[in-house]
Amino acid sequence: MSEDKKKNDYSADSIQALEGIEHVRMRPSMYIGDVGVRGLHHLVYEVVDNSIDEAMGGYCDTISVIINEDNTVSVKDNGRGIPVDLHKKEGVSALQVVMTKIGAGGKFDKDSYKVSGGLHGVGVSVVNALSNTLKATVYRDGKIWEQEYERGKAMYPVKSVGTTSERGTLITFHPDENIFNQTIEFSYETLSNRMRELSFLNKGITITITDKREKDKDGEFVSDVFHSDEGLKEFIKFLDGNRESLIRNIIAMEGEKNDIPVEVAMVYNTGYTENLHSYVNNINTHEGGTHLSGFRRGLTTTLKKYADASGMLDKLKFEIQGDDFREGLTAIISVKVQEPQFEGQTKTKLGNREVSAAVSQAVSEMLTNYLEEHPDDAKIIVQKVILAAQARHAASKAREMVQRKNVMSGGGLPGKLSDCSEQDPALCEVFLVEGDSAGGTAKQGRDRNFQAILPLRGKILNVEKAMQHKVFENEEIKNIYTALGVTIGTEEDSKALNLEKLRYHKVIIMCDADVDGSHIETLILTFFFRYMRELIEAGHVYIATPPLYLVKKGNKKNYAWNDKERDTIADSFKGGVSIQRYKGLGEMNAEQLWDTTMNPGFRTLRQVTIDNASETDRIFSMLMGDEVPPRREFIEKNAVYANIDA
Repeated sequence: MSEDKKKNDYSADSIQALEGIEHVRMRPSMYIGDVGVRGLHHLVYEVVDNSIDEAMGGYCDTISVIINEDNTVSVKDNGRGIPVDLHKKEGVSALQVVMTKIGAGGKFDKDSYKVSGGLHGVGVSVVNALSNTLKATVYRDGKIWEQEYERGKAMYPVKSVGTTSERGTLITFHPDENIFNQTIEFSYETLSNRMRELSFLNKGITITITDKREKDKDGEFVSDVFHSDEGLKEFIKFLDGNRESLIRNIIAMEGEKNDIPVEVAMVYNTGYTENLHSYVNNINTHEGGTHLSGFRRGLTTTLKKYADASGMLDKLKFEIQGDDFREGLTAIISVKVQEPQFEGQTKTKLGNREVSAAVSQAVSEMLTNYLEEHPDDAKIIVQKVILAAQARHAASKAREMVQRKNVMSGGGLPGKLSDCSEQDPALCEVFLVEGDSAGGTAKQGRDRNFQAILPLRGKILNVEKAMQHKVFENEEIKNIYTALGVTIGTEEDSKALNLEKLRYHKVIIMCDADVDGSHIETLILTFFFRYMRELIEAGHVYIATPPLYLVKKGNKKNYAWNDKERDTIADSFKGGVSIQRYKGLGEMNAEQLWDTTMNPGFRTLRQVTIDNASETDRIFSMLMGDEVPPRREFIEKNAVYANIDA
């Protein structure tokens, strides 16, 4: 058999079974990260990734995702279809092997797929194991093949149920409520954002997503179609749509270096934040890794060489550092690696050493060519770097003031902080409270043993529009750093946060349940996302949820967190009720605040997570940036149920 024929011969022999599925249901978090909202949506991503693998191999260009009325999800592609012939080693259909054996799939056969995505290759069998029902339909060789499963076990042998001119695979599954006991409700927005991201990362593929649980104003099912011809260049345009561009063009490259496919796109804007998004085989590596360090090295080395040769740095009295080249930079790095090695706390940090040199070389060649061909842009970029260096120099002094505050003021804690007596950070929590009035009530209502209160005066600085030294000079922000006990800055990243001396493992934002309170909440979250992202990623940031109403009738009283709850409670009291609308935390007495918002036995805390870093970046730049129209459109669309999950 010829080499080309062998590579395209996708049959049962291409399927390699690695191990059984016995303990997936016992320890699901080992396979999908968690059994909460994030893990639930990962089930869909894993099925879609199988279709993407087909597309990356050149066998598929259309994928559709449907959330059905019964909350099942269907994923269909027009790929080759999972092989259904007999698997010699297992003695059953290859489809059954793929669906019931962990790690079984063509992605482990190098002749079938050069690279693949997915959750590090765990396969659709994990989705099957964690679903109470799953149905696989394969359109292949002119026939329709079918098999159904319950909790990972086949209900009957693979059977032919008809003929077809189509080809591809359709998977429909329902997550198991016994595993996902928090919720089995899929979020259209979460899935839609990921499908958009995948369309940018895999140009030429059309991905359709439809929600059959909801109709739009025209009576049609809510739906989106994503297709990108330019890939990462379009991704950059989408992410940076709310920022003012500094240069005329998006700098981009696509090619192979040392047999590693590398795709990079970047642009400079007039802002002050660095926004780098990296991917390996479509997986968002938010912890970075060798591809990101390769990008940074290629960028810094090439721009430094150009800036030195230009003579523009001659009058600068201090050295330029890596950070200076990345201020106002939005960049996406996407690599395809045949055998990725993942490290880090959440296994999203690439460890393959050979990737660093490949990316560095690719970026260096891309930038060298661009700077030579666009001298005006090159000059603007270098001027931006010089301004960033001057601002960093000023910021380092401001940052030193934050770090030295401990020494300068004895214990070093802000005067407004009412600390707790507990010394173990894992048991301690601090409330960042809007204003002195609410802060006073919170101090009276708290449990002094483990709850600390830090009142913030007014609205903190909008860091989205502020230079770095202005951020570190801001009094309220300095108080937050000092109260938390964290330190800032490493050689590689001047904004990196060291959490070793974090004094509280729960940092709770507590603001009024009104428009102003929401704005302050968003300002604080923007600061955390841009300057304390490690705090969010480690799961330390929460939002308190104070009630909106107190409904009373005689000695009976109930709190309500929204209008619907208020009406339900009022109806249950059967008339003669009085309703108090809380305009702010200061209107509640200490006992009420404790009962509703601060008591761990009763309160509701919303943990802040980053499910999609690129989408979070885009939303913060839209909400806190200068562009008004997209912000107005977002607010109008989300006015009733605005709930930004950072």
